[in-house]
Amino acid sequence: MPNSTATMFFVAVPAAVVGAASFGLASAVQQRATKEVPTSGTLDPRLILDLIQRPVWVLGVGTVIVGLSLQLVALAFGPLVLVQPLLVTGVLFGAVFSALLAHRRVDRLVVLGALGCVAGLSAFLLLAQPTGVSTQLADDGWSLLPLAITLGVLIVGCLAVAARFSGPVQVAALATATGLLYGVTAGLMKVVTGQFRSGGIVEPFVHPVFYVVCAVGPMGFLLSQNTFQKGTLIAPALAIITIVDPLVGVAIGVSWLGEQLASSPTVLAGQMIAAVIVIGSIMLLAQRGTQLRREMEQPTPGDVGGPGDRRGRAARG
Repeated sequence: MPNSTATMFFVAVPAAVVGAASFGLASAVQQRATKEVPTSGTLDPRLILDLIQRPVWVLGVGTVIVGLSLQLVALAFGPLVLVQPLLVTGVLFGAVFSALLAHRRVDRLVVLGALGCVAGLSAFLLLAQPTGVSTQLADDGWSLLPLAITLGVLIVGCLAVAARFSGPVQVAALATATGLLYGVTAGLMKVVTGQFRSGGIVEPFVHPVFYVVCAVGPMGFLLSQNTFQKGTLIAPALAIITIVDPLVGVAIGVSWLGEQLASSPTVLAGQMIAAVIVIGSIMLLAQRGTQLRREMEQPTPGDVGGPGDRRGRAARG
């Protein structure tokens, strides 16, 4: 086995899996904490000021940092097409950890939906098989504009929808905007890791990409907290975030890093099947989430407003 292949499987794979578990645990902890503070508007920094007073939320942030560090390690030693499918398992970890923290059994349909998202997106990305992998942005800045404008319009559109609607539509819009920002962050982090490996620890600081990541990343994080606070169950929102994130990363790889994707009829057919699986899994999560929310919101007779009702509210997510 070549040394590079061995490094990929013994460094990148474990780092990506443990990183996904870290992200899943952090999402479950943070979603629970957002229910314990006053509801804030979209991108309102006061939400972070309220949350930072919750020690459990701060612990969740520490878990995010661990996950990001492991993601950087995985991206440094493994290709995006390997790392991203493994990181997608975060939606499954998140659903399991959320149920455990709420002291309730893991719902089988939620797990089935999460597994469908993982399997469908993993198949989609693996079938893509990018070639000509690079960590350098195109020299021609104009070539970066089409995708940058498209992503900007999509983010603004999602935020507009979130401001106009409430309930599941608002949560889906916020989750999509979060996934878009996370995807941009992940794609540019690949560039940053390449700069670090080629020029040392100082190299990323002399390029604007690092500072774009520092601006876009926190925005995505704040939006994720808005998403968790507005949603009832973590699985549907986390599934959308986890699916949009790597797809944006792939788009960045193709448009900005010069990667090429397999496009034979067989591959395209397989990707269409994978996309159907992903869409069906999200619909299953959304439908099951609605059913569970109604069950959780139904108070026990004679216990409305009492401890039992409060426990029911605390169990959401």
